[in-house]
Amino acid sequence: MKQTLAAVLLFLSLQIQAQVYSSKHPLVHTFSIVARDEKTGDMAIGVQSHWFGVGTSVPWAEAGVGAVATQSFVDKSYGPKALDLLKKGLTAQETLDSLTRNDSGRESRQVAIVDSKGNVAVHTGKNCIQVAKHIKGRNFSVQSNMMLGDSVCEYMARVYERNSNKPFVERILLTLEAAQLAGGDIRGMQAAALTIVPGSPRESWNNKSVDIRVDDSPQPLVELRRLYTIQLAYEHMSSGDLAYEKMHDSNLSADKSDINVAMTEYNAAMKLFPENLEMQYWTAITLANNKQMGKAIPMLKTVFEKDKNWKELTRRLQPAGLLTVTDDDLKKILSL
Repeated sequence: MKQTLAAVLLFLSLQIQAQVYSSKHPLVHTFSIVARDEKTGDMAIGVQSHWFGVGTSVPWAEAGVGAVATQSFVDKSYGPKALDLLKKGLTAQETLDSLTRNDSGRESRQVAIVDSKGNVAVHTGKNCIQVAKHIKGRNFSVQSNMMLGDSVCEYMARVYERNSNKPFVERILLTLEAAQLAGGDIRGMQAAALTIVPGSPRESWNNKSVDIRVDDSPQPLVELRRLYTIQLAYEHMSSGDLAYEKMHDSNLSADKSDINVAMTEYNAAMKLFPENLEMQYWTAITLANNKQMGKAIPMLKTVFEKDKNWKELTRRLQPAGLLTVTDDDLKKILSL
């Protein structure tokens, strides 16, 4: 009798453990938002959790198709399966129904989907750890489980809807920050992720316009915002480079409009990321190439004083065709 009771208890213990965690269905309790920008068609997932590398489990998205958040007792296959069903023409709700219909673990799942037309579907299983809920709105859904307080989703939905005048990414970040202010994950903070895809189909290698992960940090949302700010800075640098290349390729060195565009973009980048030497350096090189040595020299001097390797790099630019100054001007630069 004792052996039988022990066997039963062992079986129940193993069943409970299996429900809590498995390599196939990791426990990822979190809060997230899936949304579609009505102005641009872009689709997003923003997420935070006390779970290492949450960005590898929860967010799934494809340009021109949709965005999916799969969380709680995660079945990662929900992500690619959902995107495949959406590509076949199913709506968000039809896709969700197809995924959960034959899933024996559906009551432990939390899943949200937005498709390229703005249709939204969301499921919170009754066995998700409380506080667990979701709120579905126009072109978005917010969902959370294992929350400290009971108003996380309400805060998220309110902030997202009230900031419709702000850029799409800013709305997503503000929504995540609101969730944390409302109490967030009962275990605390560890990881976050932000994924944005365009509303129109793209090549697979150009599918995501934003793909940022914070795998382990005491303040993951602060770090997520910092990294996105850096991405914005580099986007300005790239726009400046394109303006410069247009001017260079067209042999229009006197075209002030292209120079002004390039410098406007470079200045915007440096304002967002002022401590980055590389942005200062390439801005100065562009100035030098456009015979604005009076502006270039002080910037290059500052960069060289902080890191002499940039001076060595400068020696190597002329053979590559990236520095087109006169020999006298090159001597001035290298004498700094």
